[in-house]
Amino acid sequence: MKNNSIYNCSVVELSKIHNRAGNITIIENFINVPFEVKRIYYLYDIPGGEHRGGHAHKNLHQLVVAASGSFDVLIDDGINRRTISLNRPYFGLLVIPYIWRELSNFSSGSVCLVLASEKYDASDYIREYSEFKQLKK
Repeated sequence: MKNNSIYNCSVVELSKIHNRAGNITIIENFINVPFEVKRIYYLYDIPGGEHRGGHAHKNLHQLVVAASGSFDVLIDDGINRRTISLNRPYFGLLVIPYIWRELSNFSSGSVCLVLASEKYDASDYIREYSEFKQLKK
């Protein structure tokens, strides 16, 4: 897993059912998200200019969705970097272990929904970029 690359991360199109009364997107374990969701959280009311993330995980898989508004996700495998703009609630970015991620450029009123493969575990985090780079070697 330490050899994971940003090219193993992908944007996933989620189902979108259109109705005059509003749209619905359904997310189901192992159907349109390739893991069992064990934790869900969301970020909101993020002040202009603020960044979130700034870490990697050793075991955690995540699906990151712009449930409302838009934001950018920088993914970094220690060699390659790529910025993905999320701005539709029926697209999610699949982020795998040993990928550094930083979220930025949040629009006003944006909501970042994250579906995670594991419950919170502080020991799973790599919070220092220098440590991340060392572990990737």
